[in-house]
Amino acid sequence: MITLIGNLKGGTGKSTVTFNLALWVATRHNRHVVVYDLDPQATTLDAFEIRQEEGYLPAIQPQTTVGSLGTEGGHSEVLVDIGLADMAALEQAVSQADRILIPVSPSQADVWSTQRFLKMVETIRAGKPVELLAVINRADTHHAVRETDEAAEAIQMLDGIRLLESRLYMRTTYRRSFSEGLAVFEMEPRSKAAAEIEELGRTLYPV
Repeated sequence: MITLIGNLKGGTGKSTVTFNLALWVATRHNRHVVVYDLDPQATTLDAFEIRQEEGYLPAIQPQTTVGSLGTEGGHSEVLVDIGLADMAALEQAVSQADRILIPVSPSQADVWSTQRFLKMVETIRAGKPVELLAVINRADTHHAVRETDEAAEAIQMLDGIRLLESRLYMRTTYRRSFSEGLAVFEMEPRSKAAAEIEELGRTLYPV
């Protein structure tokens, strides 16, 4: 299955989501994983290179061009981190995806960006159906703050996309582990962040 992870707006945490999900699928779901980093910022690639330098296993070498996308075969789970600089690569990735996971930060700007991205996907797919999923990322940990719930309510009003119940919260563990080439469940197995990735992984890749 090809799972594309992206949004039009920068700073939604798509590279962090891609990195943690890829390692979850490889270690918890015991599947062969192929990762594409099609964002010129190459943040996902950087994290995996740090991981390789430190000798952590499994080692995954992301692909940086879209040419081989779709040739992996049914034995692999494919995760694609997209960028906007190469529109041809973005369009090919969107056209070949089996599902698209859209990380959305809790802000009105992110909701608007998601809405524009959905229109772009619809145009590229030209009527070919694809599963569209949204996940709230960088949710506020303080329950008195309303932005996260307001963003969730706004997303649920958009046509054709399903908001996952799983949420990823604003936690330093995500930043620290990413910079060291580790998934959150590897650095802090009993952390709240690790539990969040576990829930998201089981939702997307049920046994």
